[in-house]
Formats: sequence, structure tokens, C-alpha cells
Amino acid sequence: MRRRTLLRGLTAAASVPALAACSGGITSLEGGGELSGGGGSSEGGITIGTANFTENQILGHLYAAVLTAAGVRTAVRPNLGTREILVPALRRGDIDLLPEYQGALLHHLDPQARATEEGEMQNALAIALPRGLQILPYGRAENSDVFAVTRETAAAYGLRSLGDLARHNGKLVLGAAPEVRTRTVGVVGLKKVYGVEFAGFRSLDSSGPLVKGALKRGDVDVANLFTTDTDIAAEGWVVLTDPRNLIPGQRVVPLIADRRADSRVRRALARIGAALTTAELTELNRRVDKDKEDAEDVAREWARAKGLTGKGERGG
Repeated sequence: MRRRTLLRGLTAAASVPALAACSGGITSLEGGGELSGGGGSSEGGITIGTANFTENQILGHLYAAVLTAAGVRTAVRPNLGTREILVPALRRGDIDLLPEYQGALLHHLDPQARATEEGEMQNALAIALPRGLQILPYGRAENSDVFAVTRETAAAYGLRSLGDLARHNGKLVLGAAPEVRTRTVGVVGLKKVYGVEFAGFRSLDSSGPLVKGALKRGDVDVANLFTTDTDIAAEGWVVLTDPRNLIPGQRVVPLIADRRADSRVRRALARIGAALTTAELTELNRRVDKDKEDAEDVAREWARAKGLTGKGERGG
């Protein structure tokens, strides 16, 4: 996994508690979430960080496009690494905003969390977030983790669900991003919830060319992928069901520092959440991964087509 060294930033001043500043419910300008300001200001501009996979980079550029149209100066720092790097960077002030996913973020902050429904997770996140950070209302789009096998592997081992893997402990190799080895939605949770023990673990990437190539070649037997990855259907891979709900819901949600969360920013990001669907996010991923289009160009084109970067919003 490639990780870039973050610039050292000024430590952010203490702000209001996260619970008081957060809002819940599906993002909508028609009343789907509280959009009042949290005492921050975007006048100094906003730096958006993204994780090291295609979809998160697209989302970062979508945020930038709509915020720019709202009169906010933006900069995007893509491909910075994993959540374990990004959240501390947000707290330090190296970045101000990042696209997140409800369930994954909640498990990062509280590995013992049991919430799975969107509203419950929003509330749990508000409590679990470090002081100085807040989540904005979640949007319509969702991208969850899945564990997939080829049709041949599914037939050979009789695999339909994650629980079936335990019948073949010590025989199968899991391929995933390095951090999946220690995450609840990963090796740790699969063993705790389903009793699964793999013969080996290969550190690859997040639903990217390395892990998908390894699955195709048979170098790994099970791959951790994302539901918005169009290769799952194209290759006919079998997604193992999750009857014990190890994998929580993963609605896209902006995570922002209090210092930048004014009403102008909140309203701009709410417009994305209300417009972007899972199907559309999947198509944007396909254009970048398969058609090799530029992530920033794809994001800007979509935002323009949805009327999100026209006149823009002012004030805050």
C-alpha cells in the first residue's frame, strides 16, 4: 500500500463537543437533517483528503466541485492512505474534510459497536467521535464491504455464506488491503463472529487491481471487495452472504473538522448527499477504473450534469 507523508499542520483549537454539533438523517435540503452552522468558518478554505482507492478519490473531487461552486476555496489531497492515517490528519489540521462510510468509521472508533441501522450508527458516531470532529448528515449512496470468491471456488468448497468458510479452516487464503488483517470487518471479526481461520493473508489493495487480479489467478481464494465494484458482476464472482450481520451499513457521510463546518459547507455537501445514488456512484467508479477516465474530470462532469455547480450558494 502506498502512503504519502502528510505535512505537519497546526493543532486545531478545541471546539464544541461532537455530539452537540452533529446531525443525523438522510441528507436533504428539504428537511432531512439539521444544517445549522457549528461555529466554524470556511473563509480560510478547505483541504479535502481522500483514502487510497478510486471511489474515495471521486468523492473527494465531488466535494471540491460543489464547495467551489458555493464559493469555498478548496484543495484536494488524494490517495493519502487509510482511515488510520486520515482521521489523525483531520484532527491535526493537515486536512479539514474527508469522505467517510458510516459503519467502517464507527468500527474504527469503537470496535465493540453493535449499531447496524443508519440512524443508530449516526447517533453512535456522534458519541464516538473525538472532540473537534463531526459528521454531517449521511447521503443516499452506500458502499459496503463484501467477501467474494470465484464460482469455481464456491462450487469446490460449497461456499454460500461467510459461515461456510469455517468448515474449511486452514485451507483458504484471504486477499485484502493490509489493514483488513486487524479490522473488525476483516480477519478479527470473521474469526470472532463466524469462527473463520485462514491458511494465509495476502496484503494487496482495497477492491483494486491487485486483489482482483489475485482472485482471478487463484493466488487468493477469498477477496475483500466493495459492493460498488462493477467487476463483481462482470466476472461472475460469488458474494458470500452475512447472516450474522458482521458487516454494517456503509452510507457515505462527510467527516469534517468543527473549525470548517459552517452553514455554507453543510448545505453544499447536503446537495451531493441528496443527489448521489449507489447506482450512480458505481457508474462513476466504472468510468475511472474501466474506462480510465480522470477521477476529477468524472466528478466535475457529474456535478455539472446534476446542476450542483451552477449558480452555487453564497453566505454562511
